[in-house]
Amino acid sequence: MSDSDQHDSSRSAGGGAFTTTHWSVVLRAGRSESPAAQAALAELCQAYWYPLYAYIRRQGHGVDAAKDLAQDFFAGLVTKRFFSAAKPEKGRFRAFLLVTLKRFLINEWHRERAQKRGGGAPVISIDECLAESRYGLEPAHGESADVLFDRQWAMTLLERVLAQLEQDYAAAGKKELFGLLRGCIAQSSAAPSYAETAAQLGMTEGAVKVAAHRLRSRYRELLRAEIAQTVSSPEDVDEELRHLFATFSA
Repeated sequence: MSDSDQHDSSRSAGGGAFTTTHWSVVLRAGRSESPAAQAALAELCQAYWYPLYAYIRRQGHGVDAAKDLAQDFFAGLVTKRFFSAAKPEKGRFRAFLLVTLKRFLINEWHRERAQKRGGGAPVISIDECLAESRYGLEPAHGESADVLFDRQWAMTLLERVLAQLEQDYAAAGKKELFGLLRGCIAQSSAAPSYAETAAQLGMTEGAVKVAAHRLRSRYRELLRAEIAQTVSSPEDVDEELRHLFATFSA
């Protein structure tokens, strides 16, 4: 990591240290062969492949074609072939991916498939069974591919945050507490009451309320950190957060 990268880690997305993000690493490296940028981009692609797969499927492509298209697209992305053709949209990885994917589907697919594919391993691993089981749950009505992409991006992000939160609590020996309190994050009516949770864990109701407050605070912290991985500066975090939550009411 360069001195400038380390300097950027002192910036803040919400009051604390703003750790250098994956997408900002990629943007600073541009079309260079920086190992850090390559690794950061590959990690982001592996994390957020499903929203693009769902977009391709909603465009009418079959299962096998969608899988091949997604893997060919990510291969081109990670080898930097697409960076000269599209500018990162407002510094957001989500928007950059969608704009670049649309261009790829229009201009690149037939040319790419007309050539013999290389024998290397795919850049990302796509679990076809998982992809299709998730896609089978998508609404069958006329929801546009763009809306589907944004909603699945938001859902993927939230799933990653919850998984990290559960891992943190499990590592601290508090997995049962997390399981009982996770419903309070979204204030679910199905979540047990504080009194019920207190009785089950042998805690006071006041202590459970404090634990719930800490859980929600940690969730917000992890959510902002996850979003920060996909934008180029801390100033973009709040706007991206608003956009993603707006997808659930679209």
